[in-house]
Amino acid sequence: MQINQNSIRLLNIGFHAAFQSGLATQAASQFGRVATRVPSTTREQDYGWLGKMPNVREWIGDRVVHNITQAGYSIRNKSYEVTISVSADDIKDDNIGIYGPMFTELGAASGAHYDQLVFALLKAGFATACYDKQYFFDTDHPIIAEDGQTILSVANTDGGSGDPWFLIDDSRTLKPIILQQREAWNLVSKDKPTDDNVFDRKEFVYGTDARHNVGFGFWQFAWGSKQTLDAAHYATARAAMQGMKGDHGRPLGVRPRLLLVPPSLEGKANTIINAENDAAGATNVWKGTAEVLVCPWLA
Repeated sequence: MQINQNSIRLLNIGFHAAFQSGLATQAASQFGRVATRVPSTTREQDYGWLGKMPNVREWIGDRVVHNITQAGYSIRNKSYEVTISVSADDIKDDNIGIYGPMFTELGAASGAHYDQLVFALLKAGFATACYDKQYFFDTDHPIIAEDGQTILSVANTDGGSGDPWFLIDDSRTLKPIILQQREAWNLVSKDKPTDDNVFDRKEFVYGTDARHNVGFGFWQFAWGSKQTLDAAHYATARAAMQGMKGDHGRPLGVRPRLLLVPPSLEGKANTIINAENDAAGATNVWKGTAEVLVCPWLA
């Protein structure tokens, strides 16, 4: 193939199409089940208001003004990139068929980065602080009692040391993880004959970049456990989540609908949620109480 303005334009169309095809393969990605996309307009977004909304009260006398204090929790966007090159000799020799799959994979890897970040943070929640300065999965999250004075300690984990599993309310507007997006993935070409990479090394360079980051949302909407995944520990998680309250005794109405597990726990999860009978042959009372989602990013 002769390298000229038209042939380069056609190559760009093909490479961009392959890249977008790869991005599209991530449409069925799993991060949306546990993370809320939040658009970002600045370098850093503040989420100090998390968990500070009071309960509704009967209006008797004057209004009671609750100050929404700032907890100082923010998420700073990070920049990410992936860059590849195409040999000018391969273009001249019509050997460009090998690059289509590469650009498709470039798009897929870019889109999959959201899954990687979201589920890596979820796994790290046992030892990473959230907005209340406690670990996201902890036994002593502080909340304000109904009297407005007493500080209560609330758990969203029961400890353990095995493979982690999670019970999640994925019906909420703000999910347990926040995926903050500043700039979407964008494929850029350096393919002009005067570009240094083309002139010096006979390489056409293509790179994609984005700005985003992840952080924690409401800990009340997720239960993390490293205990054995069995009916007893599943029941503990469900009961604790359904009894969750926010500050000032506000019932949260948590609905634990998603049992999220790594591949190693797929069998145990399906036994709890999908089996007709338990190990003793009795009716499985937990059948259908949640959806099992097996996540390879948790492996």
